[in-house]
Amino acid sequence: MFRLLYCVALLTVVVAPAEVCAATPAPPSAAEEAATYKHCLDLASKHPQAARFFARAWERAGGAHPAEHCAAAAYFGLGKYKKAALLFDRLAAEIGKTKAPRSLRAHLLDQGGEAWLMAADTVRATADLGAALTLLPNDPGILVDRAQVEAMSGNFGGAVGDLDRVLEKHPKRLDALIYRASAYRALGRLGPALADADKALALSPRSLPALLERGNIRRLEGDIAGARADWRRILKFAPKSAAAEAAAANLARLGKEKPAAAGKAAKRP
Repeated sequence: MFRLLYCVALLTVVVAPAEVCAATPAPPSAAEEAATYKHCLDLASKHPQAARFFARAWERAGGAHPAEHCAAAAYFGLGKYKKAALLFDRLAAEIGKTKAPRSLRAHLLDQGGEAWLMAADTVRATADLGAALTLLPNDPGILVDRAQVEAMSGNFGGAVGDLDRVLEKHPKRLDALIYRASAYRALGRLGPALADADKALALSPRSLPALLERGNIRRLEGDIAGARADWRRILKFAPKSAAAEAAAANLARLGKEKPAAAGKAAKRP
């Protein structure tokens, strides 16, 4: 989930004075540290509990910021989102005192924002993502992340604004199209919502989030057959997925609705 943020040049390696070197093992090379960092993050994505122990042992051995970053990723993987967020924020503050690139601090703040979002603290998520965008104003990933926070906070207009900025330069970015479709739907703008969902599915015909979203939009437009078709495709493509669970619930609700209510079309703006 978390990309490598620390390039080889930024990995902290403590070099002992010359008179001590003869009596102590040589510190690991930058390449060895980079390999350890990659291994730790890979572990965090698959076995976060093991990664947490690995990161802490590495930190005690002098792993410094990369080890702490891996520990934060491990906490995130374990669902300990507040702990992860606090660690990401601390790292971002510490990095801000160094000569590291602005992009490094920005991406740490972005990850902190994502963790705060998962912890359901939209205020802190917004603060982190706003600070990240101050450093990297046009970063598409950070803009998409802030759009998610804005949508969760009910600021769908703000979400559309951020996603407009992303799609202006990256018109084929799938997640941005799906999120904007969802935001337009929440605003009652079903025409633009359907257009974005259609574009997303043209790019990725088996995208589960896009099929789920288009089904929602079609349902509101009164296209019940179209909504059913989209949701049934999800059940066909990925029957054990979370999207399939949501699609099945939607289909069940649809079956209980009165025909007149189910078929009533909403106006497009």
